[in-house]
Amino acid sequence: MSSPSESLLSLVPVVPVVVIDDVAHAVPVARALVAGGLPVVELTLRTPVALDAIAAIAAEVPDILVGAGTVVSPSQVEQAVQAGAGFLVSPGSTPSLLAEMSACGLPFLPGTATVSEAMAVLEAGRTEMKFFPAEASGGAAYLRSLASPLPAARFCPTGGITAVTAASYLALPNVGCVGGSWLTPADALAAGDWDRVRALAAEAAALGTSGS
Repeated sequence: MSSPSESLLSLVPVVPVVVIDDVAHAVPVARALVAGGLPVVELTLRTPVALDAIAAIAAEVPDILVGAGTVVSPSQVEQAVQAGAGFLVSPGSTPSLLAEMSACGLPFLPGTATVSEAMAVLEAGRTEMKFFPAEASGGAAYLRSLASPLPAARFCPTGGITAVTAASYLALPNVGCVGGSWLTPADALAAGDWDRVRALAAEAAALGTSGS
């Protein structure tokens, strides 16, 4: 799946945020997510095999858009691009990281947690951003309060969100999607329980048609 022609925030209601410890899990996870109706995945750069996992998915699962998450340095931007990532997500935004992500040519969601950080991203010409860590930073109530002073900003809140709380975020006018790690539990990956991942993905995909 190539880079999206539409907004990253409009592709799916829930972007699976996945930590891969075993590169052999990468392709089965991606296929299970697609089967469940979520053809987007964010693989975090938190493990030594993350870049190899991105490369494997990019090569073997063309039906999914694979992105690199937890991008925290300009050097990681280039590494993610070389691995075949289709988009980038960062937990925060420094001037150098924002400049490198802007220059790489891929869609990206720079991380913000405060009004000033969101304003800095808007000043850089970007209206779509990640809100992280969502629950710890004030949750849905905080994001609701930003809609009036920052009407141009749209968010993908991530961090501490669950299948139960996701709908409260998706109901906000300035939220396009949420990031969720609950779709790929560590025990399910360790056991190779791809049916469970598929079922969780299907439940999350349904949030986009629930009218929340």
